[in-house]
Amino acid sequence: MSPASPMVRPMRPDDVATAERLSAEAFLDVDRRMLRAGDPEPALRPATRAGDWRSRTEHLLRTDPGGCWVAEGETGMLGFATSLVRETTWVLATFAVRPEHQGQGLGRALLGAALHHGRGCLHGMLAASDDPRAVRTYAAAGFSFHPQMTLEGTVDRSVIPVVSKVREGSAGDTELLDSVDRRARGAAHGPDHAWMQDAWRLIVSDTSTGSGYAYLSGGGRLELLAATNRRTATRMLWAALADGPATTAVRHVTAANAWAVEVGLAARLALRTEGYLALRGVPRPPAPYVHHGALL
Repeated sequence: MSPASPMVRPMRPDDVATAERLSAEAFLDVDRRMLRAGDPEPALRPATRAGDWRSRTEHLLRTDPGGCWVAEGETGMLGFATSLVRETTWVLATFAVRPEHQGQGLGRALLGAALHHGRGCLHGMLAASDDPRAVRTYAAAGFSFHPQMTLEGTVDRSVIPVVSKVREGSAGDTELLDSVDRRARGAAHGPDHAWMQDAWRLIVSDTSTGSGYAYLSGGGRLELLAATNRRTATRMLWAALADGPATTAVRHVTAANAWAVEVGLAARLALRTEGYLALRGVPRPPAPYVHHGALL
């Protein structure tokens, strides 16, 4: 008798811890296959970020249970996908299949289930790694690819300008944040702002000439930035670097956000390419905007 075929089913809260470990191991495998000469050996997701991952996924199970799916076989969880719908935009938050089960159609089945959650959406977004197999899967689903850059290194604090018109944010700013989102990315983050405000520090700029905001992790690293114009976005990024750690990284920068590259290089950070922003029904990457890898 042949073994039972894997089953794709809705994700449950008790799946989250297993999904986090599967995700960490799958992305570690990708990182190792993509190593370039001189790159450090990749490591598993640290405990603090693993906790954020689990908390964020539990949040998505509450807001978008129809977008979260698991592939399960006789040996347990083989893969999963989590996704969300915010206004007219569908977002793939996380997608992973155990390396030994890749190439068997599980990825297509999981992605198909997650895409069904966004069947009424005009736009789609996801952050993709450099893994050729994942890129082919997304391309077959109709996504176009825009290379991303990462700025990283030790910030030269002697070049940081005096930053004004930036204040601490709060839940009372959420309506403003959603308005900025719609200008920068075409859809508000809506309920995700409550999760982000609980997990991270929020800073805001709201003047007569423009508005913007940024979320910073507990360690001070930039997690997400949005603004209504380049000048405000530049101010927010300098504020984030000024308040952040000596050694940092600004990830998920697209060519549409050259202002972020200019700030990073001025701060003496090194520039490298890393993965893609994949879009469907969106003509160009959001700007001025530095997205979060999962909530976009």
